[in-house]
Amino acid sequence: MADAHAKPQHDYHLVDPSPWPAVGSVSAFILAVGLITWMHHSFAAAPYLFGVGAIGVLYTMLGWWRDVINEAEHLGFHTRVVQISHRYGMILFIASEVMFFVAWFWAYFSTALFPTDIHQVMRADFIGHVWPPKGIETFNPWHLPLLYTLILLTSGTTVTWAHHALLHDDRDGLKWGLVLTIALGVSFTCIQAYEYMHAPFHYAGHIYGATFFMATGFHGAHVIIGSIFLTVCLIRALAGQFSPKQHLGFEFAAWYWHFVDVVWLFLFACIYVWGSGASHAAGH
Repeated sequence: MADAHAKPQHDYHLVDPSPWPAVGSVSAFILAVGLITWMHHSFAAAPYLFGVGAIGVLYTMLGWWRDVINEAEHLGFHTRVVQISHRYGMILFIASEVMFFVAWFWAYFSTALFPTDIHQVMRADFIGHVWPPKGIETFNPWHLPLLYTLILLTSGTTVTWAHHALLHDDRDGLKWGLVLTIALGVSFTCIQAYEYMHAPFHYAGHIYGATFFMATGFHGAHVIIGSIFLTVCLIRALAGQFSPKQHLGFEFAAWYWHFVDVVWLFLFACIYVWGSGASHAAGH
């Protein structure tokens, strides 16, 4: 009987049957049901149901990552052809994420650009025919938002430093670049959480708060995901798993982080600066 894990005589990777898609799907469903029922206080066991789903999702992530790393590092399945396919997949994934944020920008600008739309009379009356809506106190973009914008942009330079260090087989540069990037990402998350706790407006009751928290909140979630992504890369770097010629995992993490940086620049420019009102936009 032939070895099921023997390297094939071609450049393509025919994936073995895996339990992770099924386990991950069931776990995500349980997590979603648990979270929804918990928020609606449907039954007392909802938090435990959410916990079971979260544990299942984490277990799926760890098991699937382990298998992929094993396929790349030990079994040699990630040939140049397979790596090209992986890159196309990551590009398409980031493109889908771009369209995800386009939806939130669309929701924001559909009202912000047309606060006196004659076809939306009730909405125009509700917001006072101006943007930001009447009675909304916005953040000054040149104080706290500018600070963590600079923090996130700096993290883009440190992850680039780590990438170039890896290409030149500089292990210390790779590790310290990742450490600094993760630290900056965590700092961004902490400052954004502080901002949310001191926001002068709320999510409910008006279109400004809803679009602000949905757009910036989902970006914050992507920063947390990217920080986890980079933390996994740091663990792998400390284990010596990356080489100058084989480091797709880290390359994709860097791509994702740069995507997060670019999205934030648009959010800062459009929502914090342009959408803050004339006095704040002028720097007063």
